[in-house]
Order: sequence, then C-alpha cells, then structure tokens
Amino acid sequence: MFPSGNIDMERDREATEKMLLDTIGQMIAENGFEKIGVNAVSAQSGVSKILIYRYFNSIDGLIAAYIRKHDFLLNSSLDFSDAKQILPTVKRMFREHIEQLRTDPVLRKLYRWELSCDNEVITALREQRETIGMNLIKQVCIVTGRPQQEIATLSAMITASITYLAMLGDYCPVFNGINISEDSGWKQIYHEVENLIDRMLSD
Repeated sequence: MFPSGNIDMERDREATEKMLLDTIGQMIAENGFEKIGVNAVSAQSGVSKILIYRYFNSIDGLIAAYIRKHDFLLNSSLDFSDAKQILPTVKRMFREHIEQLRTDPVLRKLYRWELSCDNEVITALREQRETIGMNLIKQVCIVTGRPQQEIATLSAMITASITYLAMLGDYCPVFNGINISEDSGWKQIYHEVENLIDRMLSD
C-alpha cells in the first residue's frame, strides 16, 4: 500500500492535470491557438508553469494529452472477435467516429493543428493511434478472413474521408453537392459508408 501522503499527492496531481486539460480545451474553443502558451495557460488555470512542465513537459505535450483523452480511436474499446457481430460493430465504430467529430469542435481544431506539427510528442501520438488501429484491423481480418491490405485500405479511406469532411465542414458547407454542415448530408454519407462496408465484409 502507498503511504497516505503519496495518495494525496496523486489525487492532487490528477485534479491539477484535469484542470489543465479543461483549461486548454476551453482556450482552444474560444480563441484557437493564437493565445496558447505556458504563460496564458498558467494564468487562466491558476496552475504554476513549473507544474505544467513537470506533468506535460511542454504545451505540445499538454495538447497531445487532451487529444489522447478525447480521440475516438485512442479510447475505443470495441471488440471485433464475434463473427456474427462484425458488420454492426464496424458500422457502429464509423458512426461513433462521425458523431464525435461532428459534435466536438475542439477536437476538429486539434486535428488541424496536429496536421501542421511534426515533433516527438506528435510522432508518439500518431504511433499510438497506429498501433491501436492496426490491432483493430487485424481482429477484423482474423474474423472475416479478408486480407490485411484490403481491410487496412478500406479503413484508411473511410477514416480519412470522415476526418477531412468533418474538418472541412467548419469552412465549406458543401462538398460534391453534399451539405456537410447539416445532418441530412451526414446521413447520406453514413448511408453510403454502410453500403461500402456491406459490400466489403458481407459473404
């Protein structure tokens, strides 16, 4: 067992990290990345710069931690081991991904930020996402008997399309005649995603 002092310290750290994550999310939602910096985050959260560096190493580390907390794939607990449930499970995964991106403007901003960054923190984040994604793909391949190249390509095309269209919708309401700023457009997109999954995974 840990001494009570250590438990209190861990609880304090957990509360402080949550405060910092909430603060960075609020700042990005209100002003984007223009005013993001250690001094600004420290001032708004009331947490010292020393603790920000101690817990997250840098502002990029803090932002990456926010992404890890909210990213759909990084928090996915879907199980693809049941052959009878493979189609509805895969469909549910993409539907939930769409819904998360559509309802979380901060995450969309963070995805755009991530595309413009190339450092160790972002590289580690991408590697973590890749590891989880490949594990899910391998599960689908085992259950369906489909080649990994086929499933990986299908997943990449759908995931990349969903992410791009969700980010684009903040600035461009129509793409290929589809209203990506309205529910009707996304229902159309998801309907065709389901059709594609059916064609690829159905016997």
